[in-house]
This record gives sequence, C-alpha cells and structure tokens, in this order.
Amino acid sequence: MIDNTYKWYPIYTRSRAEKKTQEALSEKNISTYLPLIKVEKQWSDRKKVILEPLLKSYLFIYISAKEFTEVLMTYGVSRFIYFSGSIVSIPTKQIEDLKLLLSDGSDLEINEMEVMPGEKVIIKTGPFKGILAELVYLKHNQKIVLRLENLGYTIAINTSMANIERL
Repeated sequence: MIDNTYKWYPIYTRSRAEKKTQEALSEKNISTYLPLIKVEKQWSDRKKVILEPLLKSYLFIYISAKEFTEVLMTYGVSRFIYFSGSIVSIPTKQIEDLKLLLSDGSDLEINEMEVMPGEKVIIKTGPFKGILAELVYLKHNQKIVLRLENLGYTIAINTSMANIERL
C-alpha cells in the first residue's frame, strides 16, 4: 500500500544543480524548499554577494510516495536520501525551523570539516594567510585559538572554520 500523506523529503542533486533542479520540479507542480544563504565572493576585480545553497547538493521536496518516480525522472535529481534502507522524511517542524533560522538574516555557515584540537592547520585567507598553526580550541565555530609554532605564542583569531584547512 502506497502512503498518500504528504511529507518533506531531502533529495540529493547533481553538483551545483540545486537551483535548476528546483526550477524543473516547480514546473511539475512539486513543492520545493531550497535554503539559501548570502555569501560574499571575491574575484580578482570585484566582490559580490550571491545566494548559495546552505546545504550543497540538497533540496527538500513536499510530496507523497506516489510521486517518487516523477521526482527521480526530473533533471538534476540524483537520488533520495536513505537511512537503514528507507527513504528519509523530514518533520515539517524542522523545515519550518530552518526557514525561521534563515529568515532573520543571521550569518550561518555549514562546515563539513571537523578539526580537532591538536591538529595542524593552515590559514587559507585573511591577514594570516599561509600561516601554519596547531588548533588549540574552538569557541562557537567563530573564535579559533591557534598555536603558532614558529613564534611560541597562542593567538585567538576571530575567523570562520571555512578559513582554515587541515594539513
């Protein structure tokens, strides 16, 4: 028996195809949600603020099980997300919370890299670019305390996890 109740499902899209996939699904009258954040991009000649997906290659759709095949036959859709052999659904409350979180304009950042205290890192951007250091600890993923080996000092840097790279 097919479940006809509508639920939110996360789908995995082709790389960098989240917006086009959302457009293709909307043309099929399928409700979608693509959480976007403002990101400042630096080119050699200018800076520009653009909207990027909060979760790379993920898109949320609101469908019933009878529409699974239609979704999979849509441009840009790679697959549904599975957990323990079943397609994952997301509670509506979590989608509403995500929308609320993004609506107030807060600076949000998702970072998949997990750096543990004691690991060696290199700073990728900013005035400390290229400096090798040891991560001492993180404070709210914003303040990174690094030990700079060459100087023998511990320095607290207000930066983002996106600005460091594990060695």
